[in-house]
Amino acid sequence: MKKVLLTLTALAVLAVFQTASAQIETPAPSPFCKMTQRAGLTDITIEYSRPSVKGRTIFGGLLPWGEMWRTGANKNTTVTFSDKVTIGGKELKAGTYALYTVPNPGEWEVIFYTDAENWGTPEKYDASKEAVRFKVKPQAMPFSVESFAINVGNLSDNACSIILIWEKTRVEFEVGLNTEEVVSAAIKSAMAGPNADDYYAAGRYYMDSGKDLKQAHEWLHKSNEMNPRFWTLRQEALCLAKMGNYAEAIEVAEKSKQMATVAGNKEYERMNTESIAGWKKM
Repeated sequence: MKKVLLTLTALAVLAVFQTASAQIETPAPSPFCKMTQRAGLTDITIEYSRPSVKGRTIFGGLLPWGEMWRTGANKNTTVTFSDKVTIGGKELKAGTYALYTVPNPGEWEVIFYTDAENWGTPEKYDASKEAVRFKVKPQAMPFSVESFAINVGNLSDNACSIILIWEKTRVEFEVGLNTEEVVSAAIKSAMAGPNADDYYAAGRYYMDSGKDLKQAHEWLHKSNEMNPRFWTLRQEALCLAKMGNYAEAIEVAEKSKQMATVAGNKEYERMNTESIAGWKKM
């Protein structure tokens, strides 16, 4: 009986040590990264692991030319789009894609793959699962980046870029966004019973995107008829100036300036003062 108790005690002690060991966390060689960037009205989420150079030759060395790469480390890199996008001349539905690349000295291939659950590259590659495959030229950088990074940059209403950087290589490609279709549908829906903010948002979008200044001014003016505020009046004045109607722009800017002064907003007071002075010279 004593022997059995000793054995059970030893097993219990061993279990405690094993549990303690399992709780020790050490740094990952290629740390996981998850980032989300809103571009236009589309959320782009990228999940990947970030390997480092650590004194090695990366492209043409650790990563042989012409071989498919998971575009990171560990599990394949994934890119999730909240709305449909256009990449490499093809429309991709909203959803999650694996991002694979094939590096070569003068040209890379970029692949968005519909099966996003792979450890590394697919064990059995299926070309029918390619949402898009296209080529892009890499750019040489005058400095070295130690840890692999993926960024979303060059943000505008209708497009952005996904940028890969590692060692002395930079690869960039454009992502076309569905902003105009989404906003146009929202404007159409809101105009069934618009309030001042609806008119303002629609007018501001049309003005900023250069779609139709006459329509933009009509909506901005209606917004200010319903609920004039110094910042909305400011945008109507800017729209009038873009249309070349400087006398009207000055008149509206004066109203904006007066309201800004009452509200204690010196920034809008200053901006209107400067604009009025400039428009008087036109």
